[in-house]
Amino acid sequence: MRKVLLAVAWVLGLTVSLFAGGLAADRKKIDNDFVHQQFGDQFTLLPDIGAAFGDLDGDGVEDVVIAARCKNPMLDQAEHNYTVIDPYDTYFGYGDPRITTTFSAGSPDLRGLVVLIIHGAGPEAWRSPTPKAKFVVVNLPYRAISIRKLKFKKRTIEALYVEEAGESGASSAVFFDGKKFRYVPMGGDME
Repeated sequence: MRKVLLAVAWVLGLTVSLFAGGLAADRKKIDNDFVHQQFGDQFTLLPDIGAAFGDLDGDGVEDVVIAARCKNPMLDQAEHNYTVIDPYDTYFGYGDPRITTTFSAGSPDLRGLVVLIIHGAGPEAWRSPTPKAKFVVVNLPYRAISIRKLKFKKRTIEALYVEEAGESGASSAVFFDGKKFRYVPMGGDME
């Protein structure tokens, strides 16, 4: 009986490690070719920041967040079926991306920074040839991005946590409230 249990445990362990290895291999497939396929050739992956994985829309399917640069995010919007949004400027009063994408960032390091979000669909999640939804977040001044838990209206959701670029060391969160993405400042460093 003990040998049978050990054999079953070994098979399950092997299956789990192969499955996890497959997911890790899929996660490594996020490169410029993947970004160009999903969003167009106007976008360039920022490999220094890396991708973040989580469930941003709360549907139980994994989503991906990718740091990138873009010359003109509005150009391939219809062809690649994504929506350009600006939750940062919406929070501060006016967030129409048709207008705010024409604004010039103060620092050259911040020019063209975008965040690409793919909401997964089905068992393939964000790897699906036809994902649930795709978004390009513009004008978000970030230095680093990750996905973390956030308390919103008495429930815990996953949100895009942003370490903002600049001297203030501020942080913020961008989260999906069920209808749209919202920006919320989280404060600055205590140093």
